[in-house]
Amino acid sequence: MRVMAQVAMVMNLDKCIGCHTCSVTCKQTWTNRPGLEYVYFNNVETKPGAGYPRRYEDQEEWKGGWTLDRKGRLELKAGGRVRRLLSMYYNPHLPPIDDYGEPWTYDYETVIAAPPGTQNPSAHAISALTGRSMAIEWGSNFDDDLAGAPDHAAADPNLAGLEERVRMEFEQVFMFYLPRICEHCLNPSCVASCPSGALYKREEDGIVLVDQNRCRGWRFCVSGCPYKKVYFNHRTGKAEKCTFCFPRVEAGEPTICSESCVGRLRYLGVLLYDADAVPAAAATPDPRDLYEAQLSVFLDPEDPSVRAAAQRQGVHADWVDAARRSPVHALAVRHRVALPLHPEYRTMPMVWYIPPLSPVADLVRATGYDNADRVFATIESLRVPIEYLANLFTAGDTEVVRGVLRKLAVVRSFMRAVRLGQDPGEDLPGSAGMTAADVDDLYRLLAIAKYDERYVIPRTHAEDAGERTAQHQRLACSLEGEGGPGMGGHGPDGHAADGVPGHGAAGHTFRGADGRLHTNLLGWNGAGDPPPHLFPGKETP
Repeated sequence: MRVMAQVAMVMNLDKCIGCHTCSVTCKQTWTNRPGLEYVYFNNVETKPGAGYPRRYEDQEEWKGGWTLDRKGRLELKAGGRVRRLLSMYYNPHLPPIDDYGEPWTYDYETVIAAPPGTQNPSAHAISALTGRSMAIEWGSNFDDDLAGAPDHAAADPNLAGLEERVRMEFEQVFMFYLPRICEHCLNPSCVASCPSGALYKREEDGIVLVDQNRCRGWRFCVSGCPYKKVYFNHRTGKAEKCTFCFPRVEAGEPTICSESCVGRLRYLGVLLYDADAVPAAAATPDPRDLYEAQLSVFLDPEDPSVRAAAQRQGVHADWVDAARRSPVHALAVRHRVALPLHPEYRTMPMVWYIPPLSPVADLVRATGYDNADRVFATIESLRVPIEYLANLFTAGDTEVVRGVLRKLAVVRSFMRAVRLGQDPGEDLPGSAGMTAADVDDLYRLLAIAKYDERYVIPRTHAEDAGERTAQHQRLACSLEGEGGPGMGGHGPDGHAADGVPGHGAAGHTFRGADGRLHTNLLGWNGAGDPPPHLFPGKETP
């Protein structure tokens, strides 16, 4: 048993109101730089919907995640080394910019500088990538709140097999919001897909990052990620992704998307897991068994043998204590009401979701408070089909989703009866495999948890700073250095990201924070002398 710690997240979808505050704060913090205009490390999708990028969940087209070979061994869905080598200069499994939505601005100068006249001037859209006029046809939130649902919602891959049951008609339509960030998986396919080894999973907290110095812009990580949460910076020629706000997490603070969440739907905490058990769990033959297989790798922080093993293997005592108080462990492992997103991708994602239980008003009105059969009968007639939720969270296993919704329904009915002074019925919790103490614990977590109960994040240890500083110098992910993401490279107008004109064929050459000269290998167009360091042993002035 090899004990490791992972910082993970749970989102309660019943609380998300689709305000996109998390997207805005993340955008302003991490992706407001040139080259990342189209990028959202955090985005909120309306389900059912095509998502961002469009139909990213269709792995038959994009070949993301893992699959099993004929011998039952894990292999990348995009193929092995030979296939990736053959497609190194032509990767057919990359979503085009049209599927993300080409970013645009407006020709405000036309409006501001228009001479007086009878005609009203209008500002037309200009592409932020090419600088040319464009017609807006798709964007990251074009299907927000079911906008254009009859035309766009049917493109949702999770509706496969439900076409006859789910119709985008007013009387039958349903929707809920799905916030998404990088899953920081236990078995990340993006890391395995990178030919240059630029992506890595941090040992101390499990966060997956991109080493900007090693990235060569091959973009196999983009196609390898089934959630399409790795992006290409067209200015720097580097890949970038959600960092789980690691500078904040290292200081014991929540991610910026969690901090700014209006609905208080996000929970952060530590999970202990057996790293040696991950490959076997990810290779579970039946996709419907992957959820239970993933749960099996998590360790009980209350177990004295686990705590002793963690101490021997370098997991600090305060991290083990944080795992004991972790709301993520409580919701995902102990109470089992949080589910992973698309476990069939076999990446073992570490951002978990509590499925929506709606509509609340009809549920309360239809059930009463003391009859379990009436509570559970309502589950079958919820507006959001259980089959749809199962396609999202359990690889199609409806029984797991049905069990989660029953627990949530019991908590609501039981606590409502208690608050109204009515008899909730002693057998109601037991009918969902719970006790009255479980109901109270879930109620406190889901309804009235305070800040320090929703975010249990231990600080990074100062005594490890020297070793980790050296490691981070080798595996740099700086946003401040001259060679950091967004700090170099040239756009379509021939100007650098900071507005400085380019330097011809060697325009993608920059001096990094270490003082050495670095070159983006994709920055030379083949004309003139090659940039320095492009060919070993053939230095140019």
